[in-house]
Amino acid sequence: MTLSRRAFLLGALTVAGCSYAAPNDRIRIAAGEPGGFYVEFARLLAGEINSIGPRAEVVETLGSVMNIDRLTTGAADLGLALADALAAARAGTPPFTARLDLTALGRVYENYMQLVVRADSPIHTLPDLAGRPVSLGAPGSGAALFGDRLLTTAALSVTIDHNPLLDATTALHTGRVDALLWSGGLPTPALADLDTATGIRLLDLAAYTPALRAHYGPVYDQVTIPAGTYRDPTPITTIGVPNLLVPSPTLPAPTIDLIVNLLVTRATHLVPQQALGTQYLDVRSLIDTAPVPLHPAAAARYRALHG
Repeated sequence: MTLSRRAFLLGALTVAGCSYAAPNDRIRIAAGEPGGFYVEFARLLAGEINSIGPRAEVVETLGSVMNIDRLTTGAADLGLALADALAAARAGTPPFTARLDLTALGRVYENYMQLVVRADSPIHTLPDLAGRPVSLGAPGSGAALFGDRLLTTAALSVTIDHNPLLDATTALHTGRVDALLWSGGLPTPALADLDTATGIRLLDLAAYTPALRAHYGPVYDQVTIPAGTYRDPTPITTIGVPNLLVPSPTLPAPTIDLIVNLLVTRATHLVPQQALGTQYLDVRSLIDTAPVPLHPAAAARYRALHG
């Protein structure tokens, strides 16, 4: 007899000490903007959930801060958020006004801060943007939060605009802004499309990593965007932030068990096709959600699966 994937996954939960029971009619995943990795990953995860359990649906949002709001107000059951935004939410620091007791189910992948200019732009460093119009991510996005911190750290004044990604790429293409900031995986599809249409370059942000870490903690890492990620053959050093999968505070333990089981057993099916090795879907990296603690049910599930 052939064992179906659904039977295998549900069997794994039972063997590990938890019989699965669908607690929700649906699981709403707060994702991100069209053209970015949040949506791509969320769609893959929703497909896996739909194949074995309750109905999952992807909710497009403007990013991390908005996703955290949806999770805490009951408008979403799962959400993707950057570690720096989650740390701010747990501490009750801006843009949040109260401490939020949020946990994580796993570290999904690294987000790369991508400060983008046109390939023919005279701008080559962050200070070159002084006084110029810059799109610092959509309102409610992790890029917007990071952009404010980056400008403060660099003591730089620019004309700030906040646009969703697709509007920002149009604005850069037409010259309405001189740069855009995006936080996402590599390569981000919308930026790859802009590169084909216009040609883009990314600015090096390595010099600002120590000061950002000193002020905001180790949520920021120095990372390299490999040569050829876009058409520019030059590798660029920038700042990376872990991207975490976060449950609603009221998400039932059986649903958490199911999601963790999928993260472990279906890891290779949860990597967006265009990704350049930026995923962390193995147990050693999945459980590394610091400074955000693992949800207790998720920690128990990882222990049951791998000892």
